[in-house]
Amino acid sequence: MTYYIHAKKFFLKNTTENGGYLEITDDGKFGGFYTEDNKPEGKIVDYSDKMVAPGLVDTHIHGLVGNDVMDNDWTKINEMSEGLLKAGVTSWLPTTLTASHEQLMETCRMIGENYQKATGAKVRGIHFEGPFYTEEHKGAQNPKYFRDPDVEEFKEWQEAAHGMIKKISIAPERKGSVEFTAAVASDDVAVTLGHSSATFEQAKACVEAGASGFTHAYNGMSGLNHRQPGMVGAAMSMNFVDDELICDGHHVQPYAARILIDKKTPEHIALITDCMSAGLMPDGEYVLGELPVTVADGQVRLQEAPHNLAGSILLLKDAIKNVVDWNIATDEEAVTMGSYVPAKSSKIADKCGSITPGHDADFIILDDDMSLSETYLDGESRYQA
Repeated sequence: MTYYIHAKKFFLKNTTENGGYLEITDDGKFGGFYTEDNKPEGKIVDYSDKMVAPGLVDTHIHGLVGNDVMDNDWTKINEMSEGLLKAGVTSWLPTTLTASHEQLMETCRMIGENYQKATGAKVRGIHFEGPFYTEEHKGAQNPKYFRDPDVEEFKEWQEAAHGMIKKISIAPERKGSVEFTAAVASDDVAVTLGHSSATFEQAKACVEAGASGFTHAYNGMSGLNHRQPGMVGAAMSMNFVDDELICDGHHVQPYAARILIDKKTPEHIALITDCMSAGLMPDGEYVLGELPVTVADGQVRLQEAPHNLAGSILLLKDAIKNVVDWNIATDEEAVTMGSYVPAKSSKIADKCGSITPGHDADFIILDDDMSLSETYLDGESRYQA
C-alpha cells in the first residue's frame, strides 16, 4: 500500500527540504515529494523529529561480521549484506583483494551468479582492488600477485561476473596502464588509480585516457611535493575525477580530509570504509586476504608490519557522522558524499544513491546529530538502532 514519510528534513537529490512528505509507492519505489503545506491523503509514517536521507552506498568494502569477499562463499556475502543494514548501507560493491587469476575468476562467478539473491543491502556490482598495483605502496595487498594490466584478463573476469565489475583500481606506472584504461573505462566501468608510486604525469596520462577517480586518496600513493605533485597532487587537481576518502580518523587526519573536500568539493568526494572482516566484530586477530592482521583501538594493522594500516573497521554511518562532527562538512554534504557520489563514481547512480522517483525506496532515518536511527529497504523498515 502506498504511504508517505513525514519528517523534519529530507535530503533529496537536488535540494534539501525542511518538512514535507515523501511518497513510497506500493511497489517499494520512491514517488513524489509534497511540501509541508501540501499534505497528501493516505497513510503517513511520522518522523517529525528526524531526517530522511538516501540509503548509503559503500563502494569499497572487503568484509564485515567475520566474513571476507575473498572467502568466495555466497552465504557469507549475504551475511555481509544483512549486516550492512546496521551501517545504513543499502547498496554496495563487494571489493576483491589482489589474488591469482583463478581465485578472482571464482569470486566473479560466485557474485555474478548470485547477486540478485541478496536479502540485505543490494549488491550493485564488484569493485576490483588490484591486482595491477605497485609493491612500494602495496598496503595490505599481496605483492606476489602483482602484474601489469591486461585487457584480455579483465574481459575474462567481466564475463565470469556477468558484467558486474563496475570499478577496477590500477597503478598508473605499470606497463600498459594508459592503454588498459582507454580500453576498459566506459559508461559502465570506472577505472580508478591507487596503490601507486606514480608521478603526477603518469597519473594525468591515465586520467586523460579515461580514469575517473582515485582510490582512498592520500593512502597508498605518492605524496604531494611542491616540485613533484605525485598521485596526491593529481587527485587534488585533476578536473571531473572523484576521490575516495576514508574518514575514520586514522587513515587520514581530519584537517587533511578537510583540505581535500574543500579543494574537490563534496560533489567529488566518495566516502568509503575499506572495511575488512572485523567490521561489527570484537577486537582480536584476523586475516585480510592471506595476511594476518590485528584489530585494536579502532584500527587494523598488519602483524608483520604494525606501522601499516590494513583496511578498517569503519562503518559508513560513522563516516558521515564524523565529517560533520569534525566540522569539515555540513549534514547535506555528508549525505552527498556517502550516497550520491559513491554511486555516481561507480557507474550505479541510475539505480541508487539518491531519493529519485522510480528508484527503489532504500533510505535511512537520521537523528539531529547524524546518528543512524533506522534503515529502510524497498520501503520496508529493516533495521532500528
